[in-house]
Amino acid sequence: MTVTLDVAEGVGTLRLDRPPMNALDVATQDRLRELAEEATRRDDVRAVVIYGGERVFAAGADIKEMQNMDHTAMVLRSRGLQDAFTAVARIPKPVVAAITGYALGGGCELALCADYRIAADNAKLGQPEILLGVIPGAGGTQRLPRLVGPSKAKDLIFTGRMVKADEALAIGLVDRVVPAAEVYEQAHTWAAKLAQGPAVALRAAKEAVDVGLETDIDTGLAVERNWFAGLFATEDRERGMRSFVEEGPGKAKFL
Repeated sequence: MTVTLDVAEGVGTLRLDRPPMNALDVATQDRLRELAEEATRRDDVRAVVIYGGERVFAAGADIKEMQNMDHTAMVLRSRGLQDAFTAVARIPKPVVAAITGYALGGGCELALCADYRIAADNAKLGQPEILLGVIPGAGGTQRLPRLVGPSKAKDLIFTGRMVKADEALAIGLVDRVVPAAEVYEQAHTWAAKLAQGPAVALRAAKEAVDVGLETDIDTGLAVERNWFAGLFATEDRERGMRSFVEEGPGKAKFL
């Protein structure tokens, strides 16, 4: 399998495994969508790590495969490509990308689908599609400017240049840079901590933020208000507030 889902401690690891560079061909894209949807459904998956292995996250689409596609073929395929990445972005649980080596093109776009990105100190990220005479097609023109701002996104998309980990951190493309040997461990630790949190409240927080970014402030506030009130019907809310009153902050157990 080119993508697998392994679950431990409430954390599902979506592992890309298509040596040598984890090129994202059509089969890998479809498998990624299937497993993202499975991670969404499974109650034992409370947080997700996206990982490509010790050497590389994903170096992008399979260019040899795409070279043989004409306009009609890509019209038919482009929705499937985007749907695979959107399935990852819409996992209603905390998602962290553990980035090692190259995260280019589709690899960078996959990292953009996560809520948080931890990169190796030797990682390189970028959207080099312009160098092939095309543009990002798996969400890069939309998710990248929302994350780093339009001017920085245009710089990366227009030039196709790669950025090293330190620059990626400075512009907000990644959230933490760590030694390469520690990337997966730190990503799993981040996810495992959140996997112990209140699942419905985390889902609510993610949806409120994501929907709010796509709409006007009044609509965003309405989504927040509805979720906020709705969470008062959950056992986690009762447990969290009771623990706060009786034991002090930060001691509630939600599992």
